[in-house]
Amino acid sequence: MKTLNFNVIALAVSLVFSTGAIAQNLSKTDYKAGKDKIAAEYKSAKAACASLSGNPKDICVAEAKGKESVGKAELEASYKPTVKTRYQARIAKAEADYAVAVERCDDLAGNAKDVCVKEAKAAETSAKVDAKAQMKTTEANATAKEKSSDARKDASTDKMDAEYKVAKEKCDTYAGDAKDRCLDQAKKRFGK
Repeated sequence: MKTLNFNVIALAVSLVFSTGAIAQNLSKTDYKAGKDKIAAEYKSAKAACASLSGNPKDICVAEAKGKESVGKAELEASYKPTVKTRYQARIAKAEADYAVAVERCDDLAGNAKDVCVKEAKAAETSAKVDAKAQMKTTEANATAKEKSSDARKDASTDKMDAEYKVAKEKCDTYAGDAKDRCLDQAKKRFGK
């Protein structure tokens, strides 16, 4: 149980730090190099698992596969930084943590194992729900920002039109060339 709680905390911390790393764009060359590096690390980690046996080997393999899938998802999010790719990276992390946690639960028996598996599933569900909430929040913020920008633009246009009408009205106090100059200045000032 303590291991699972530690995994949940580690997941939360890694999500916070991975968001900063995800915000960077990668060149195509860096992307390909990253894919090669992930593949090499996976191969090395899997080879290291060969010396183990039983459940420790299963845990080791699950960790290696999890690191590979998370690495690929984070690399994709760095290469194509979108809300969707960041979401997919968070989901990959949740699924990898779940797979490792379930393998760790295999060391237990009976009710303790059942509780361990349920806790692992709850942690995965929680992480996935948080990822989905983050994605929806980001999308909603983008939409709100766009609407807010449009509203400010409309308000600015309305304000300028009202001020132009006031300036035109003030020009009516003049006659002849003075009125024409006043109207020209008002048009220039308000971009009409």
